[in-house]
Amino acid sequence: MAKYADVIIDISRGQLDKSFQYRIPAELEDRIRIGSRVRVSFGSDRRKIRGYVIGISEKAKLEEAKIRPIDGTVRDAIDIESQLISLAVWMKDHYGSTLNQALKTVLPIKVKAAAREKKNLRLLLPPEEARGELACMRARKRHSVAKERLLEALIQDQSLPWELVTGELNIPSASIRDLEKRGWLAVESFRSMRNPLAALQKSEKRIWLNEQQEQAFQAFAADWDLGRRGTYLLYGVTGSGKTQVYMEMIAKVLSQGKEAIVLIPEISLTYQTVMRFYSRFGDQVSILNSRMSAGERSDQFERAKEEKVRIMVGPRSALFTPFPNLGLIVIDEEHENSYKSETVPKYHARETAVERARLSSASVVLGSATPSLEAFSRAKRGEYSLLSLPSRVENRALPDCQVVDLREELREGNRSVISRRLGQLIEDRLKKKEQIMLFINRRGMAGFVSCRSCGSVIKCPHCEVALTLHKNGRMSCHYCGYSMPAPRTCPRCGSRFIGGMRAGTEKFEEVIRRTFPGARVLRMDADTTRSKGGYQRILGAFANQEADILIGTQMIVKGHDFPNVTLVAALAADLSLNSSDFRGAERTFQLLCQAAGRAGRGDRPGKMVIQTYQPGHFAIVDAARQDYESFYDQEMAYRSLMSYPPAAHMLVVQIMSDSEQAAESAAALFAELLRRARPGGRIDGPVKARIAKLADVYRQAIYIRDEDYDLLIADKNRIEDRLLADRSLRAVNVWFDFDPMNAF
Repeated sequence: MAKYADVIIDISRGQLDKSFQYRIPAELEDRIRIGSRVRVSFGSDRRKIRGYVIGISEKAKLEEAKIRPIDGTVRDAIDIESQLISLAVWMKDHYGSTLNQALKTVLPIKVKAAAREKKNLRLLLPPEEARGELACMRARKRHSVAKERLLEALIQDQSLPWELVTGELNIPSASIRDLEKRGWLAVESFRSMRNPLAALQKSEKRIWLNEQQEQAFQAFAADWDLGRRGTYLLYGVTGSGKTQVYMEMIAKVLSQGKEAIVLIPEISLTYQTVMRFYSRFGDQVSILNSRMSAGERSDQFERAKEEKVRIMVGPRSALFTPFPNLGLIVIDEEHENSYKSETVPKYHARETAVERARLSSASVVLGSATPSLEAFSRAKRGEYSLLSLPSRVENRALPDCQVVDLREELREGNRSVISRRLGQLIEDRLKKKEQIMLFINRRGMAGFVSCRSCGSVIKCPHCEVALTLHKNGRMSCHYCGYSMPAPRTCPRCGSRFIGGMRAGTEKFEEVIRRTFPGARVLRMDADTTRSKGGYQRILGAFANQEADILIGTQMIVKGHDFPNVTLVAALAADLSLNSSDFRGAERTFQLLCQAAGRAGRGDRPGKMVIQTYQPGHFAIVDAARQDYESFYDQEMAYRSLMSYPPAAHMLVVQIMSDSEQAAESAAALFAELLRRARPGGRIDGPVKARIAKLADVYRQAIYIRDEDYDLLIADKNRIEDRLLADRSLRAVNVWFDFDPMNAF
């Protein structure tokens, strides 16, 4: 049976969603696949052009006679676009999106910002002839001082930048053009690639690996030498030197002519991370992040494609750097939520990196002191190779951790956000000229209700997640729809001290400044880092000890290395512990361990303080002991009981419409469709989304859980097919979120 290929002929922004169908000749059937680069005839003049195959089918979209055959395949070089297109098709199927959305995600080179053009002036005359002409010019009665100065400068240097000539030498362009017309000099133009790291310098200092680091590296190197390309989980406590191991792995890969991508979870980590990599690898390193201009980003992609840089550092989107010989992808702090996209396609960088590595014959290294349950469970099953760093470098001790019971503080009459013990420790560190980091996690603050007397939190009886308090005074679960009125007294102990818990960094900053008036305080959050360079400015000031206390959101406790910090405190651990989704305990454990890891990284020991209303919760207890495996065992038992990821997979179907009735009707229709197709499936909803109306758009959600990921993909396909077939559903928009990181 004849096969047909959908071909895109242009991967510029405007053409990604426009494809044309061609027939696959029998002799090419074994060579054509998704992502293949092909030659086809196009247009009425049948000009020969190149395109990319984005789909293959056995059904013709036009009359057979009107479908032209593919002329041939292009095998002239490794074509990175072909690889990225194959990745986009995988993402479309795996996460749910249109192909256009997936292509625009993985083809960042599509945006061509205006090229930065530079000019040089080059002397064409032999030096002796030029000196003679200069002497003649000076001998004339009417002579041009500017032209003489330009000719003299060119005799000395042969070639000069246009900016230097027109700037420092103050030569008018008319004088330049006159000498150009005489044939004395040439004006040469070339594209100048923007280099965001141009001001940095390479250091010759080399840090040697300790025994544990060397063992981890050698395990990777042995596999590499044998041609084995796998996925590795580098599980090392905070301060164990994971970055040094990454760099040895990268050096190994670079020595084989390959390239590497290093993903980091936050823009705030870019500066410190890049400094470490640049000091080792110099101008082989570049960066990508969302704070860069379109021109800067475009230039970095071009430099990577042309192999002018070989290591790219950046957050999630750097995964799609168009390296033609990719050998290694490193994902630092792999447990972080920011590796999951919140826009369609809602891909996770971890799984997508593994697929890109498969297409590139590359390896993946995931690193964390507190691995995600997904990564650690796969390592325990043998899907990932586990590499361990159980001790800090130079055998430095992990910080001593103290849990402060805020219920006791309340009973003793202290209503401040600063516990008495934390206040004493801050005073002590200020006297010793040591630095302090105070953090508060504002994410997940959807208004949970807790008792200040006994610490209990009002939870859904069916889903074991905190109920969310709404403005109408009712509390609801956004997984199953359970609802109840907000209680006036604690149902467990009868206390009147019950209510929603909210806080912010500005409020805490005011308290800190009022309580410690002599302290120099910096605040780091979304507001203070909004401007370009905001992260670098604040972190640089703190690193230079221009401030005593750094207060901020979770961004301040991730990956930073400040040797003078000896005290770190979580001001309100309950904010993340009781978020309205099932990952609350995991996020809290990870945040507290990461925060503790910022203390005691220098010569002096560190101290961590955790303030909480639930000091007995296993996430708090295990974080205080830095006992990951105990936490993992308890949390996985809960996930298995409730069929939550990674014990099972979850698909959230998000239905949105300008019409409330249309959203509700479509959600009910999809839920019924899924239940008829899979009577035994675990399908919850539809329910109103956590934010039921946003920007005048009504939102509904359906939650599906199953151990078999392929069954969830089949559910997604059923809904997509129904959307295409049913014209009455054109008023709704549907998104799919597999194994969501945030409650919808």
